[in-house]
Amino acid sequence: MKQLLAGIGFTIVGLTLLPLFRSERWWIRIWDFPRLQLAIGLGAVLLCYAALCTYSAPDWFLCGVMCGCIVYHIVHIAAYTPVVRVQTLAATRGMEHTHFSMLISNVKMDNRNAAGFLDVVRQANADIVLANEPDSWWEGQLHELDEYYPYQKKIPQDNTYGMILYSRLVCHQIQEYHLVDADIPSIRALVEIPSGDVVELFAVHPRPPLPSSDTGERDAELLIVGRMVRASKEPSIVLGDMNDVAWSYTTRLFQKISGLLDPRVGRGLFNTFNALFPFMRWPLDHIFHSPSFRLVELRRLGNFGSDHFSILVQFSYEPEIREQQTLPPPLYAEKRYASHLIRHVLNRRDNS
Repeated sequence: MKQLLAGIGFTIVGLTLLPLFRSERWWIRIWDFPRLQLAIGLGAVLLCYAALCTYSAPDWFLCGVMCGCIVYHIVHIAAYTPVVRVQTLAATRGMEHTHFSMLISNVKMDNRNAAGFLDVVRQANADIVLANEPDSWWEGQLHELDEYYPYQKKIPQDNTYGMILYSRLVCHQIQEYHLVDADIPSIRALVEIPSGDVVELFAVHPRPPLPSSDTGERDAELLIVGRMVRASKEPSIVLGDMNDVAWSYTTRLFQKISGLLDPRVGRGLFNTFNALFPFMRWPLDHIFHSPSFRLVELRRLGNFGSDHFSILVQFSYEPEIREQQTLPPPLYAEKRYASHLIRHVLNRRDNS
C-alpha cells in the first residue's frame, strides 16, 4: 500500500509540474485546469502516506515534495478567494447612471433547452448578452430576443464555435474577426453605455486544449486581443468562454499585455465548467475590463442543461478614479514571448 501511495503521489507531482514547461501540447496544458482537484488529491495521498511511512530520508523527501506541490496549487488558487485584496474595487454609491450589465453563457450546441436559456436571459435582464456555441437551430430558437435587443451580431456555426451578441445599448459598430483560425470567429463592438460614453467590447471563444488541438492558436488569439485592447483609445471589456483558467500563465500574460483587470480576484473562483460534474469544475468563462470600470455585481447563474453555468456581471463606469486600480506593465521578456508566440502561430497558419 505504501508503494502504491508513493506511485500515486509522484504521478500527481508530475502532473503538477508539467504546465511549467512552455509547451503548446494539449496533454501538458490541460493540467493547468484542475489545480484544486490536484491539491485535494495530493492532500489525501499525503495523509495516508504519512500514516504508513517510517519517516526515513526517502519518506521525508516525498512528503516534502507533496507539501510543496500542495502549496504551489494553493498559491495559484488563493488569488480567487477573499484572503487577498480585490483587483476590481466596488462601485461608488450614487453612480447608478453609469451602471450596465452583461450576461455570458455557453449554451452548449447540442443542448436543446432553449426555453431554459431564455428564462435565464429574462431573469438576468442584462443590457448585453453573449451566447457561445449557437448553431442555426439556436439562432431560430432565440429569435424572440430580437425584440428586446435591437443591436445584434449573429454568427451561428455547427462546429461549436458559433457566437451571438445581443445588445439593447446602442452599438456604433459591430465587426466579425477571424484572428487566428478561419473557423473561429470573434466580435469587436463599440457600445454606448448609459452615461453616454463609448466602450470597446471584445467577445472571444478560442479552441480548448484537446487531442485534436494544442493551445498555440488559443494563446495567440488571446494575446492578439490583448494587444488590440492595449492599442485601443476606448475603455475595453473582453468576455467569453476563453477555454483557459484564470490562473494559467497565458491568462495572466493576457492581463499584463492588455492591462485589464479580473473582477474575480479577491472574490471567488466563480467556476463555470463543468456544470454537470460538481467535483470537476474550474473558471473558463471570463470577463476582463479596463481600470475605468468598478464592480457592482458578479454572479454565477443557474444551469439550463449546458455544461457551462452563465455569468452575470454589472459594472459602473468611473474613469476619474481609474488610477486606484491598475496593473503593472508587462516585462520586456513577457512582451518578447508574446510576440514570438503570435508570430509563430500566424506563420504556421499562413504556411499550412
